[in-house]
Amino acid sequence: MRRKVIPYNPILKQLARNLRNNSTQSEIKLWLSLKDRQMMGYDFHRQKPVDNYILDFFCHELMLGIELDGFTHHFEEVYEKDKKKEERLNELGITVLRFNDSDVMNNLTGVWRTIETWILEFEKIQTHPVPLLAEHPSQEGISSQIQGDYLTVLIKKHSPNVND
Repeated sequence: MRRKVIPYNPILKQLARNLRNNSTQSEIKLWLSLKDRQMMGYDFHRQKPVDNYILDFFCHELMLGIELDGFTHHFEEVYEKDKKKEERLNELGITVLRFNDSDVMNNLTGVWRTIETWILEFEKIQTHPVPLLAEHPSQEGISSQIQGDYLTVLIKKHSPNVND
């Protein structure tokens, strides 16, 4: 199966490089456990430009983005930007998992398990897709929406530390 081409703004390449060279402690800690296909054999990239945004971590095969939120993400303005970013990424078919920096620093095992649980559920859905509710052309894409909603509910149910 061919990989979906995801657009990105070329201007962000240098900014992403700068972010990789100036990573936060939590980004470094999580990266050390994601790089080199350590997470169930999946290839993650860090500070990856996608559309007009940069994801902290991204796996193309899973269409999964991981964002780490520091203290500034509690400010209303930053929260609204994060929400807009996540909505756009969802439109591109990318699921975003969010974690607090403190979760990574103090509970990396819990973060790891949350990502692992998401991947296991993703793999189940890829093996046994949710049937479409209707075969009408106006229902195109509903299966992936149901799958995304199911994964979100499942992750929140099993991982109370995942942010909304």
